[in-house]
Amino acid sequence: MTFTENESGVGLLIRRRGSPIGYLLREAESRVSPETLREWISQEFGPKILEEAILEELTPPVRNAAPPTLTVAICTHARADVLARCLASLAPLQSLPNFEILVVDNAPPDATIAELVSKHPGVRYTTEPRPGLDFARNRAWQEARGEWVAYLDDDTTVDAQWFEGLVEGWRENPDAAAITGLVLPGELSTRAQILFEKRGGFRRGFDTRRFGSTLPGNALHPAGAGIFGTGCNMAFRKDVLRDLGGFDEALDTGRPLPGGGDLDMFFRVIAAGHVLVYEPHCLVFHEHRKTEAALRHQYYTWGLGLMAYVGKHLRPGEPRRELFERLTRWWFRDMLRQLKDAVRGRHPLPISMVLAELWGGAVGLCGEYRRSQRRIEKIKAAHP
Repeated sequence: MTFTENESGVGLLIRRRGSPIGYLLREAESRVSPETLREWISQEFGPKILEEAILEELTPPVRNAAPPTLTVAICTHARADVLARCLASLAPLQSLPNFEILVVDNAPPDATIAELVSKHPGVRYTTEPRPGLDFARNRAWQEARGEWVAYLDDDTTVDAQWFEGLVEGWRENPDAAAITGLVLPGELSTRAQILFEKRGGFRRGFDTRRFGSTLPGNALHPAGAGIFGTGCNMAFRKDVLRDLGGFDEALDTGRPLPGGGDLDMFFRVIAAGHVLVYEPHCLVFHEHRKTEAALRHQYYTWGLGLMAYVGKHLRPGEPRRELFERLTRWWFRDMLRQLKDAVRGRHPLPISMVLAELWGGAVGLCGEYRRSQRRIEKIKAAHP
């Protein structure tokens, strides 16, 4: 492996029999030999490879039941270029039985997305005139023909085995109400993208995890919903979405509050007594922010969205208010610890990005959910 002038390291996805088992991110200034790669992989993933081999021998085969019907929903707004790439990655799956792709065009400014989808036979198209991601997500499950709805962001592409991973999650957990998956970078071409991955990116590990009403050793469960997955790669039983009343439209509203809706739904699924499964085999690749300014803003919105979600559940009368109070105290203590590490040069992010996330959280906690509710009422009034 050699590097061009602008390259200085390796981002390597480790697979075993096609399934992802690890991710290696290493700096290097010159050619990396096969021997060096072998040494890196052995050091980092030797025990994991052995563990996977033993599990394969000991685990009985899962009953080959037919998977449920599936709608893959892509909610988009004025991003035809990335949407085209996402649809291309899904094209090999279109021949599957009981499988459909649905594009939800959110508050379209023109017909560009409609024209793009018309060039993809078999892909359904609908619009949601009310601007806001959770308006579009709710439109998706209401329009979906499948028993399950899988949500993908338009700036993702699916791995060749993404659907097999989803099926694996279904067959091993027939009682699951939600499945989330692994998210890895589609490219690492800028410093901002590398910084994001050094901080952990969207990764939630390479082990399948099954979440229920309790999680021993975690006093914040299930309010600390970030451990369950991320909104750019998640799937739900449609009847569960319907029974829960869909996504909270006052979260993930777009530019004013671009976050919180996925966390809130993960929490509500668990709080209602359902099972959520994280399956890393269900893998997508995401186009990370390319500039440091964009990444800094993303961290701000992460803090904002998290604390807007928390603020919703801190309202008087909320049944788990005390749990969310504990989460709030823990988060601010942790962010202050991270800020101290950044000041000392011991954090993967620069100080400005840690401060941005901390400031976003402070703004979010100070009434952002209520402000968003007022904005949403105006949107609903404008689109009766």
